[in-house]
Amino acid sequence: MIKHTKLEKNIGLMGVLIAVAISFGGLAEIVPLLLDASVTEPAPGVKPYPALQLAGRDIYVREGCYGCHSQMIRPLRAETERYGHYSIAGEFVYDHPFQWGSKRTGPDLARVGGRYSDEWHRVHMIDPRSVVPESNMPGYPWLESNVVDPDQVVASMRALQVLGHPYTDEEIEGARDAVVGKTELDAMVAYLQGLGTALKERG
Repeated sequence: MIKHTKLEKNIGLMGVLIAVAISFGGLAEIVPLLLDASVTEPAPGVKPYPALQLAGRDIYVREGCYGCHSQMIRPLRAETERYGHYSIAGEFVYDHPFQWGSKRTGPDLARVGGRYSDEWHRVHMIDPRSVVPESNMPGYPWLESNVVDPDQVVASMRALQVLGHPYTDEEIEGARDAVVGKTELDAMVAYLQGLGTALKERG
C-alpha cells in the first residue's frame, strides 16, 4: 500500500508507466489488424477511383462534406436497415484519407451510389431544398460553372500510384481525356454515384 502511494505521488514515473501501458494496449489492437489480409487488401470488386470520380472525391474533401456526412455504416440493425450492408475495411483500401466521419448532420453516404438519379444529385447539390424541403444543407451552385483541372487529376493519380494504388501509366495519361471539359458538378455526381456500388454488385 505504501509503495503504491509513493508511485502515485511520483508524477514522472507514473506518466512513464501510463505511456507504457497505453503502448502495449495499442500494439495489441493494431498489430493483429496489420497481419489480417481482410483489412489491408481491397474487397472483391473494389478498384481505385477512375479519373472523374477521383476528381469528385477531391472536391468532396475540399468542400468539407465529411463534416456533415459520414461514410461508415456500423454493424447495428438500425443502421443496416436504413443504409444497407455494414461497412467493411476492404472497401476503403483506396481512400486516402478515409471519409468515415463521426457526425451525421446529413445521412450516411456509404451506399448512396445508384440510389438517386444523376439529375437528382445535380439539383440537390445546387439547391438542396428543392428536392428535400427540410434539408439544412447549403447549396453548391459554383460546382456547375467550375471546370475540373486535368493537370490536378493527373498529379493526384501519380501521387496515389506512389502510395500503392495500381494505376497504370496508360490510365494516368488517359485521365486528361476523361475529365477534359467536365465540371466539378459532373465530378461530384460521378463520385457519389460510385459510393458503395462495389459491395452492392458483390451481393
